[in-house]
Amino acid sequence: MDAHDAARLLRGVRAAALAGDRPPTSPRPEIAASWRRMLACGVDPDRDSRSRMLSAAETEERRQVSPLRPLLPILREGLLPALDEVTHIMVVADADGRLLWREGAASILRKADRLGFGVGADWDEAVVGTNGVGTALVTRRPVQVFSAEHFVSSHHDWTCAGAPVHDPRDGQLLGVVDVSGPLATMHPATLTWVASVARLAERELRIRHLESLERLRAVAAPLLARLSGRAIAVDPHGWTAAVTGLAPAERIPLPKGFGPGSQWVPQLGDCAVEPLPGGWLLRVEQARTGAAAGRVVLDLSRERAWSATVYGAAGSWTQELSPRHAELLFLLAESPRGRSAAELALELFGDSTRTVTVRAEMSRVRRHLAGVLTHRPYRFAEDVEVEVIRPRPPSVLLPHSTAPAVIRARLGRNGTGVIP
Repeated sequence: MDAHDAARLLRGVRAAALAGDRPPTSPRPEIAASWRRMLACGVDPDRDSRSRMLSAAETEERRQVSPLRPLLPILREGLLPALDEVTHIMVVADADGRLLWREGAASILRKADRLGFGVGADWDEAVVGTNGVGTALVTRRPVQVFSAEHFVSSHHDWTCAGAPVHDPRDGQLLGVVDVSGPLATMHPATLTWVASVARLAERELRIRHLESLERLRAVAAPLLARLSGRAIAVDPHGWTAAVTGLAPAERIPLPKGFGPGSQWVPQLGDCAVEPLPGGWLLRVEQARTGAAAGRVVLDLSRERAWSATVYGAAGSWTQELSPRHAELLFLLAESPRGRSAAELALELFGDSTRTVTVRAEMSRVRRHLAGVLTHRPYRFAEDVEVEVIRPRPPSVLLPHSTAPAVIRARLGRNGTGVIP
C-alpha cells in the first residue's frame, strides 16, 4: 500500500478507536495496547505535550555515565552510512526516554527540532504518546510506529522504528536506539534493520562481559586451588567465574546490599564474602536451617519495574522480572493448583501448541527462583505464600501484554471495553 494511503487508513482507525466506534481495520496489538495506556494516563491525542529539556550540562552528565556510550561506534557503523541516503536520523535514548545522542541527515534534524525530538528531550510514552522510543521502553521489544499510529496527531507526518538494548548480564534495560524520518521515506524493513543493530550492540556487551569473567577467573583460580571446602568466585552480578567443592552454577542471585563480611546467599547459605578485582570470593560456611522461602511478593504495580521478592527465615532477596516472566508468574499466582505447559501457552498466546516457548521461559524463571517454583504442573511451591501487588488503575496491569488471560484480568477489574 502507498505510504499516504496507509496513513489515511490509519487516521481512520485511530479516529474510530478514540471515538469508541468500530474501526475499518483493527490496529496492530502493540499499537492498540499503547493507545489504551495513553487513554488511561490522560495523554491528549490532539495536543503536543513536551517536558523540560535537559540542559547541556545535564545531558553531558547522563552521557558520561550511560552504559550505551561505549556502544556508539557499533550503532553508528550499523546505521549512519545509510541514513543520509534515506533521509533518516539515528537517536539513542537512555532508559528514562531522554534523548542523549542524535545524528543523521541535516534536513531531517531540523524537522525533528520542530517536533521537540532533540537532544535532552523526554520521549517517554507517558509524555509524548505512542512513539518508537517510549513505546519500545514500555514493551522492551522492537516497535515501529507508522504515521497515525502515533497517539498524538502532531506526529502523524513522522515514522520511527526503535529497538531496546538490554544488559546481557542481568537483563536490565539500558535504553533504545531509534531510526526516525518523514512518513514517505520509511521502509517496512527498517524495524528489522534497527533491531539487528541493537542485537549487535548487546553482543558486544556480552563479549565484554565474558572478557571480564576471564580476568576474574585468572585472579580467583589460584586462590580457590589453595582453599579447602566450598567456594565460588562471582562477578558483581553473580555470574560465576570459578568454583571449587560445589556443582557449577552459571549464576548465583546476590541479595541487595551485598558486600564483604558474613552474608546469606540464596542457593548457598551462610558465606564469608571477600572482595576480588572485578568480583567477590564467597566461601560457604554452613547451611542455615529453616531458611526455605516462605513468602513471595509479586510486585506488578510499577511500570517497567516488575519484581518478585522472596522472604524466608534467613532474610529476603529480590529478582527483577522481564515482561514475559512477569506474565508467567502472574498467571501462576492466579492458579494455585498450577498449570501445564499447554494451559500456560493457551493463556499466554491463545495457542495451546506453543509449549516449547513456555517450557523454555519457565526454565529461565525457575533458575532465578529456585525453591519457589515447582513443575508438573508449573506452580508456586505448596508452602509458599504468594501476594500480588497490582497497579492502580487495574486496567494498566502488565500494559505490554497481549496474553488473553491478562486481558481478561484487566476487563474483569474495570468492567469496561478496550480499544480492539
